[in-house]
Amino acid sequence: MEKRLLSDRLQGFFYNLTQRSFSQLGINDITVARYVADVLADFARSDRLYPIRSRAGRKLDSVVEILAESRRETARENRLLRERALRKYLGDYTLFMSGIFRSHVEGKGFLDYYLQEGRRSYWTVSELDLSLYRTGFILFQELSKKFEYYSGALDYMRKTYFAPEPGEDPFAGFLKQIEGWVKVNLAEN
Repeated sequence: MEKRLLSDRLQGFFYNLTQRSFSQLGINDITVARYVADVLADFARSDRLYPIRSRAGRKLDSVVEILAESRRETARENRLLRERALRKYLGDYTLFMSGIFRSHVEGKGFLDYYLQEGRRSYWTVSELDLSLYRTGFILFQELSKKFEYYSGALDYMRKTYFAPEPGEDPFAGFLKQIEGWVKVNLAEN
């Protein structure tokens, strides 16, 4: 029960920040803002950020490694659902990393690749949703078409609300700020 309450509060926290940042940038799509807030809340937990592992058990944090590992699985059962889940994760991951940790991704020379892969992954999700007769495909088309825009909006949000201290590891700083928010808000209850 406490984990669910914390999860709901964390989602609300990110939704408020996302709405505020998007509004400042003239983005008025509530559906996209809610989805992006869900991605941020989900990936604020490191176990959710890197759920895919190599056969040796190492966390995979590279889009290329994730795609290579996924291609090793050749079983045909639920192939479309697995492909959709993988593509949704890659879209979410590349959006999160290219937005919240843009300087890290740029520093490794991956930004253009992440932007392309994010667009491609969300578009694939929309196409798979159509073929599976699922609703919501329009959201993923929107995320695909304006991927760079939403990634830039997250970069703006990070600079505005989660700027690391000089010399601070951006990952550790982001998580430290989220943990601080969680402690303060749990103490208020």
